Amino acid sequence: MSRLHTRFAELREQNRAALVTFVTAGDPDYATSLAILKGLPEAGADVIELGMPFTDPMADGPAIQLANIRALANKQTLAKTLQMVREFRASNDSTPLVLMGYFNPIHKYGVARFVADAKAAGVDGLIVVDLPPEHNEDLCLPAQAAGLDFIRLTTPTTDDARLPVVLEGSSGFVYYVSVAGVTGANAATLEHVEQAVARLRRHTDLPVAIGFGIRTPEHAASVARLADGVVVGSALVEQIAGAANPAQAVDGVLGLCRQLADGVHSARKA
Repeated sequence: MSRLHTRFAELREQNRAALVTFVTAGDPDYATSLAILKGLPEAGADVIELGMPFTDPMADGPAIQLANIRALANKQTLAKTLQMVREFRASNDSTPLVLMGYFNPIHKYGVARFVADAKAAGVDGLIVVDLPPEHNEDLCLPAQAAGLDFIRLTTPTTDDARLPVVLEGSSGFVYYVSVAGVTGANAATLEHVEQAVARLRRHTDLPVAIGFGIRTPEHAASVARLADGVVVGSALVEQIAGAANPAQAVDGVLGLCRQLADGVHSARKA
């Protein structure tokens, strides 16, 4: 079984949701980013999404756009991102790690080479936000053939006619974008989240993770009572942007991660 399948199965047995954390590889620099990545599991992250820096991250809001700019300014490449995964795997073989980003850097790297290198590095899955199901043969099918999960995004505008098309070939988990907008946007109401999760569960047995706009431990806990996973990205990335030095960046991200984990992990105990 894949790490993602194993992790969500373990959490289901424990009756709690997963905390899924997002950071951009190479933000603010390689060494600091690697220190953050290595520290996330102990700080309470159950699944890690690692962003692949790109010059035009059109689904992302200002916080993650700036993270991409910082990483690229410090010469982060897709090859370095895969090296970062290898270094992470040297000390952690259990935490699922998903690469998230856009198709252009993968296409430039070479799809076959990328899939082979990602699998060898210890990547568990891919989220490629600008590659719809109509282009499954470009990456989804080769990735899944190599044993990488391919995780789809669904949104409030994905209707019941489109949803089965989006979910076909999905694996790992389903990432529900809870607001129509970019990362870091305003949060959806809990009533909306509850309705969305119920609708998705009518269409798939995969775990459902909710993201976009979740910023506080209290909000994360509320979503954790409804969904299988809670995704937090912009709030963590902003800790890096606001840090005066690398040590402060590491402490800020991991400190907020611990607070979020406390909220998520205790959400259903009551």
